[in-house]
Amino acid sequence: MNQKPPPRILTIAGSDSSGGAGIQADIKTIIMLGGYAMSAITAITAQNTRGVQGVTPLTGDFVAEQIESCLSDIGADAIKIGMLHDAGIIGEVAHLLATLPEAKDVPIILDPVMVATSGGRLLQEDAVEIMREKLFPLATLITPNLPELAILAGRDLNDSDAIIQAAVALAEGSNAWVLAKGGHTEDARVIDFLVSADGFHMQFDDPRIPTRHTHGTGCTLSAAIATLVGHGQPLHHAIRLARQFTRAAIENAPGFGDGSGPLGHQAVRKI
Repeated sequence: MNQKPPPRILTIAGSDSSGGAGIQADIKTIIMLGGYAMSAITAITAQNTRGVQGVTPLTGDFVAEQIESCLSDIGADAIKIGMLHDAGIIGEVAHLLATLPEAKDVPIILDPVMVATSGGRLLQEDAVEIMREKLFPLATLITPNLPELAILAGRDLNDSDAIIQAAVALAEGSNAWVLAKGGHTEDARVIDFLVSADGFHMQFDDPRIPTRHTHGTGCTLSAAIATLVGHGQPLHHAIRLARQFTRAAIENAPGFGDGSGPLGHQAVRKI
């Protein structure tokens, strides 16, 4: 009996040597959600649950070559973009995705990774505006956490109205959907806001899971959204299911490391 082929998901991100975030978290997520995972590695990091000990970026043209190798042969049903590190990589990735025929109309889920959960800087400061100018307009969905949204908005986000206003401004400037993630607050509940250039659309609200094991949550969520969109799910439903997957992975964390530990992707076989 012929089976429907899995959705082809390309992740463009950095490698996490400890396996908790980046390419490694993305591939685990894509596979557990029934996708076929491909990767274009932007940088190699030495990191663990305690922090980022070192980062060695690849060249922008080689990152682009990896992307073209995947898309020109296998193709993709969705693309997830995570850590890009510097302006050179961002420029090359944006140019290729804007001009490569095989990238046309492929949904792009962009996680604007700037700082690791452990606090290490993963995007050079001069690259933020290049990302805003060249890459954001190509995205279907942008998924900033609150520190990232505050950097992009250039102001503090002290309440839900300020968060929504900043997210709408980002959506207006990029013509993309924006999921403003509320995991960095101290509130008892985690509230994410989905907005478009037209304004607020919906919020996703769950009780906070008391744990230190949150390394790679943003990577996992964005990769899950990309995979579910690749399956054909509408965006809002893909986000809802991806949040369920991510929460289950947090609840099943193996407890490794002394710091912000990795998630338990291997335990979440169905959502």
